Amino acid sequence: MNATTNKPVERDVSGPRSLTRLLALFEVLSPASDGLSLAELSVLLGSPKSSLLNLLRPLVAEGFLFHDGSVYRLGPAIYRLASEVLNAWYLPRVMRPVMEQLAKQSGESVMLSVVDVEKALLTYVDTVNSPHPVRYQISVGTVRPLYASVAGRVLLAHADRGWRQKYLTDIALDSALALPLTKASLKREVEQIQQQGVGCAVDVYATGLSAVAAPIFGGDGRCVACLNIAGPTERFSDALERLTALVRAAAAKGSKAVAAAEALPTPVAKLRSRPAQLA
Repeated sequence: MNATTNKPVERDVSGPRSLTRLLALFEVLSPASDGLSLAELSVLLGSPKSSLLNLLRPLVAEGFLFHDGSVYRLGPAIYRLASEVLNAWYLPRVMRPVMEQLAKQSGESVMLSVVDVEKALLTYVDTVNSPHPVRYQISVGTVRPLYASVAGRVLLAHADRGWRQKYLTDIALDSALALPLTKASLKREVEQIQQQGVGCAVDVYATGLSAVAAPIFGGDGRCVACLNIAGPTERFSDALERLTALVRAAAAKGSKAVAAAEALPTPVAKLRSRPAQLA
């Protein structure tokens, strides 16, 4: 209470407290299929209505919440975000056995990546490092432009057609690659990946670095991730055909494992399932 006015002191709507309140808001709304009123949210969250309104209004504007004039419900944007988080969470668990086997067979580092369509970026969600002391290594969580890696180009090749065309038209290319890149050459490579089902890069993104990548498909045929290996060009040059075959086979196994996980009755069962055993 404010000692001078005897009115409740409103909490700061920015910073860590606001973030905690935001997470609590989604937590209380998740099981409320009929929605909750502002008064109910105020009681459940222990927060003044005026403070909550400052939090709720931008969430409604951005589609994270729906407000029909009386109650608030979860909006389409939060469901889309939840779906993307769920995919990023379960994919490494399902794909880990495939990745470990591929690393053992190829002797190279193995990476799993997904696409953020809204930001047009690739994110690495899991890696298995090569046993060689000289190897390619990248941290989980690293973000790259789609055009700047063979994995990104594979994801681009299997993205929604309309979205892909817009990307290829609007993208501003960075010239900091080992080989020159134009929109025309990028489009040709994307079409080649679509035809061949795999992407290869030898000294394209950095001199001395090579990679092979293939898509991972879900049960509905949608590309959900990319599996790739990367390492020194001197090890790839004489073994590119064999390494490409290994990545193809691993991606096929991975796609079967992902489809099997998606076929489980509920998302909770999917998350709790054990990784599929390799054939």
